[in-house]
Amino acid sequence: MSLRVVDPHSAPAHTGPAHQRNPGFPLDLDWVERVRMNRSALERRAATLPGRRTVKKDWQTAWLLKAITLIDLTTLNSDDTPGRVERLCAKARHPVRQDILEGLGVANLPIHPGAVCVYHAFVKTAVAALEGTGIPVAAVSTAFPHGLAPLNTRLMEIEASVRDGAQEIDIVIERQQVLNGDWQGLYDQIRAMRAACGDAHIKTILGTGELATLTNVAKASLVCMLAGADFIKTSTGKEKVNANLPTSLAMIRMIRWFHEETGIEIGYKPAGGIASAKLALDYMALMKEELGTGWLEPHLFRFGASSLLTDIERQLEHNLTGHYAADYRMPMV
Repeated sequence: MSLRVVDPHSAPAHTGPAHQRNPGFPLDLDWVERVRMNRSALERRAATLPGRRTVKKDWQTAWLLKAITLIDLTTLNSDDTPGRVERLCAKARHPVRQDILEGLGVANLPIHPGAVCVYHAFVKTAVAALEGTGIPVAAVSTAFPHGLAPLNTRLMEIEASVRDGAQEIDIVIERQQVLNGDWQGLYDQIRAMRAACGDAHIKTILGTGELATLTNVAKASLVCMLAGADFIKTSTGKEKVNANLPTSLAMIRMIRWFHEETGIEIGYKPAGGIASAKLALDYMALMKEELGTGWLEPHLFRFGASSLLTDIERQLEHNLTGHYAADYRMPMV
């Protein structure tokens, strides 16, 4: 296997603004078939993380402020309205109360979430509400969350979201293609979706809780990366089982393997059920240990979350004052 386009030994693992986008590669079925994941080993490794890796005091504050910059601030409810999206965007503009930032001495830092994520119907609303901030809008497309509309319909939805100003597109794969081992079909669809995205970055949602095995999760991750995915993402947040550390470890190790073979850095986005500051720090520690500090940047790591910011803000106030505030003092929308 020889897919290398960048020598990782001649360039840093994190290249910042010069980060090279994944160009996509031919489908290598031999590579896909070699992929195996040991669930027991992954679960043991993940179980050791929370007890071994903790950050306290000023270090914790710094990590939590960094975590805010990695959040895709999200509203994906059936009762979403333009007003709710506008309020979410207002929160994205000012994610932490000013008095907390001033008390921590970081009021001048550019702290804002990695993106605001909405349904296609609200892309224009979000783009207008975020004008001038530099915060990108991400749209969930391709018949989210099931992904079972006709392919042409899904491609048209992607193109419509891009026209409306979305800079990132979160697509969902057809889980049946993974369960049936139809890797060529999955690859072809992701290639078509990547083309429809144009300059917008594509995050491929695997729906890991519905893929039966971690080997399936790992194989699907590889196929999506070969097809040109900029990010691989665990879940829609609508499945019974969403992001967890063992599944994340399987996907992260495929990202590492892909980087070793191609020199291309792929982003990772756990989504669904990540609501506490402590859990966010666990995921950040996992990324640091497995991929290095360079992956703890918004172009390579995001949380898909709607309530995580509230808990982080409460924890920051506790670090400042010694007291936890009530949730209503940090309203989201």
